[in-house]
Amino acid sequence: MKIEKKKGVKIPQWLMLLIVILVISAITAIINPRFLKINNIMNIFEQISVLGLVAVGATIIIISGNFDISVGAIIGLSTCVMAICINAGINSFLSALICILISMLCTTLNGVLSILFKAPSFIISLATTSIFTGLGLFITKGVIRTVYGQFDFLSATRIFGFIPLLFVICLLGFILVHLMLKYTQIGRRLFAFGCNTRAAYLAGIDIVKNKLLFFSMNGFFVGVAAILLLSRVGAALPSTGAGYELEAMGAVVIGGVSINGGKGDVIGPFFGVLLMGLISNVLNILGVNPYLQEIASGIIIILSLGISVLRTKKG
Repeated sequence: MKIEKKKGVKIPQWLMLLIVILVISAITAIINPRFLKINNIMNIFEQISVLGLVAVGATIIIISGNFDISVGAIIGLSTCVMAICINAGINSFLSALICILISMLCTTLNGVLSILFKAPSFIISLATTSIFTGLGLFITKGVIRTVYGQFDFLSATRIFGFIPLLFVICLLGFILVHLMLKYTQIGRRLFAFGCNTRAAYLAGIDIVKNKLLFFSMNGFFVGVAAILLLSRVGAALPSTGAGYELEAMGAVVIGGVSINGGKGDVIGPFFGVLLMGLISNVLNILGVNPYLQEIASGIIIILSLGISVLRTKKG
């Protein structure tokens, strides 16, 4: 006689994150009612916009079974070039296109080198981080490049008078990739690539072409994130994007994307980004020491990796 094993209902990762976000928000609101002010909530949405787009690109890369830790350096280089272009009198729209193009070239280079040397993308991007940072230092000579008042229309625009345009652009990025993963052939190839590259090859998927496509897509979202960041801060340095790559990977893994590739979506990473932005805002409102906030960010990333490993083993 066969004994059937009953399976419990699996709670989606994004729903768990949403519950955590609501609980933290409720506790913070009780301690400090200023947390619920519309300006503060919109400020959280604006703050997570850049990280959100970097996380969108990281989602694509990680699902494909790769890593790109040069993203922070790429943001620094791209913002510096864009700031130099704007100060040279080049049209803002054209400068933004140049920023995106540079980001895509940098991430595609990581893919090319990974294929050429048959090396893990993690190692390749670790090496190119120094290259991109060095290029940024070379073209700026280590001097900060400011664009105050020349490119702030994105960060200054509010839809309906209160919703930051930066957040809307970020949200569109998540929606675009969600549709791609769920309904397109590229999305199916991405999962197949991440699950088993050898099997994907035997199924007729062009490994080289698709890997370069995934890296270039990552570069597109990183480039848009760099544009939003420059509009928001009004200045650029080669170190402008430092730390975004780790925070983005942490948010993606917290959102349920497997670090082994082949599994995940962008709904979980969205709430992962929102959770990280919320925690940062809460720590500021509660007056926690900035140094302790750095420690908290590291702990969140470590916990996210632990959660991913446990979910993988359980699966």
